[in-house]
Amino acid sequence: MPSGCSIRALWIINNQDTVVFSRRFPVVEKQWCSAYKTENENTGLDLPRLPTDQQISDSFTRRKRREGSTRGYGIRVAQSTKGSDSWVDDPITRHIISLCLTEEDDDDDDERNILWPIALHTKALYSILVLPLVEPKEMKDYVKLCRRSDCGPAVGEDLSLSSLLLNISSITGAFMVAHAFGDIISGDTVEPEVVVSASPSVGGLFDSLTGSIGISSRAKPVAAPVASSNPSGAAITGATASDAPKAGSRLLDRDLLRNFIATAMPFGTPLDLSLSNISAMKANGFSSADPPPQELKQPAWKPYLYKGKQRLLFTIHESVSAAMYDRDEIPDNVSVAGQINCRAELEGLPDVSFPLAGLSTAHIEAISFHPCAQVPAHGIDKQNIVFQPPLGNFVLMRYQAGCGLGPPVKGFYQLSMVSEDEGAFLFKVHLMEGYKAPLSMEFCTITMPFPRRRIVAFDGTPSAGTVLTTEHSVEWRILGSGRSLSGKSLEATFPGTIKFSPLQSRRKGDGDDEESEDESAENVVNVEDFLVQKMNKDLPAAELEEPFCWQAYDYAKVSFKIVGASVSRMSIDTKSVNIYPTTKSPVEFSAQVTSGDYILWNTLGKAPSAATV
Repeated sequence: MPSGCSIRALWIINNQDTVVFSRRFPVVEKQWCSAYKTENENTGLDLPRLPTDQQISDSFTRRKRREGSTRGYGIRVAQSTKGSDSWVDDPITRHIISLCLTEEDDDDDDERNILWPIALHTKALYSILVLPLVEPKEMKDYVKLCRRSDCGPAVGEDLSLSSLLLNISSITGAFMVAHAFGDIISGDTVEPEVVVSASPSVGGLFDSLTGSIGISSRAKPVAAPVASSNPSGAAITGATASDAPKAGSRLLDRDLLRNFIATAMPFGTPLDLSLSNISAMKANGFSSADPPPQELKQPAWKPYLYKGKQRLLFTIHESVSAAMYDRDEIPDNVSVAGQINCRAELEGLPDVSFPLAGLSTAHIEAISFHPCAQVPAHGIDKQNIVFQPPLGNFVLMRYQAGCGLGPPVKGFYQLSMVSEDEGAFLFKVHLMEGYKAPLSMEFCTITMPFPRRRIVAFDGTPSAGTVLTTEHSVEWRILGSGRSLSGKSLEATFPGTIKFSPLQSRRKGDGDDEESEDESAENVVNVEDFLVQKMNKDLPAAELEEPFCWQAYDYAKVSFKIVGASVSRMSIDTKSVNIYPTTKSPVEFSAQVTSGDYILWNTLGKAPSAATV
């Protein structure tokens, strides 16, 4: 069986569990059938066939009912049944699922009744299922895992779901296909942001191509370009006629999906999953006046060559997530998810190379590159990256790292309920401690959400910033527009009180309410625990689909933006960037950091945390 990624079939299912779009690839399915016959030539087993759309719909519905939700439990629970995904006891089964094609009461020990591995991606109101080509032996190994009585990988046993998936190269490609389809059906096809200094529009061929499909080829904050001529000489006007999907809810465009498949992954093999490239080729075609270069092989990700003023732009965009507890028994956790966005406005097919230094100080935990990139030489603290850039903005590299400069926002949040409907809170935060120029925090807000309580009164004055209240939240704007923090730190406090509208108690039997409250008061010694218990009985059960059930706990969420440099200490030296063939092209670099899920848990209340070994 050939290596790489090939897709046997894909399905798109709506929120009514109905298959609204599907595609099977006979060429890939023929490869699967040949491999299955070779693996089972002496068993006499019938050749399994791909299920119909109705069978997929029924199987997906049964799985949701069996696993509790679309993604499932991910761990073995009391409701797990032998042979199900949750029985494997691995969280990855929330993303790589299997479908049993028979009824629950039927004998599903036969691997022919199981479809696996299926990459599951949910976007908008749809679930995208992608079935890649794998070896029949890998399928048998998974069936063994589904039948094992113990939880997780057994001690001293090599076979585990993680090790099995690591050896299947097509899994990554299947997720790339699923995410590409998710972006198309939801209209989320915005190019990655490349921040540049304000300068005149540079124009170029790609501006004319992308202008006609509704995709701005100008990086923020540069304005959209004026339309220019396309390769065939026909005029294109701005973004009035657009083939690219727009954001927001919309009907499924099956013709767009079919055209995307025909170009992006003909015969089931993904080639170029960039919708902007495909839409440009569909809208403009190819002109005989612009033949491809004869001496160089033109890559699939660059169907057109750039023409215009040359420059090379890099932007590091990092997102900081944190769980701050301010407790001795629970350590705080801070992580950075980053990516290097690039825009190469270079003529021809040049190679770009630069050394990526500071990997050890950045504490890189994981790293991945765009298909156009090669990493021929790397060390503990240095990697040399060589790439032939595509058109437009693209993500050159993604990484997970530690926050080398420490948390940009430190502090604690305390909320104590003094009665059932009244509480007192206190914030104490320290912004940009240990941070120096050129790092600058442009804004910072802290929000206390109360999604299941209505605020009727609030009192409190912060030492810095302003306060905005709504029915279900209190927002503390420490740094607002027009005020930034650079080269120094800021310490701020915010004490206050808050009052909620009374909860509507549930109806119970005759006298049950009074008896249960009296009984609870006797069993609970701490009055605060009694108040929390009394309030929680009126709250609906939290959904398991949200693993940490945030709305069941008290927390505050921090939002901020930092510019000037990365917080992981990842950087690019523009003087070390080489372009071959050599051109006099300016190289610009910028960095910005935004908050992800940056949470301050209530120090005085309960909070979810990961167990330490």
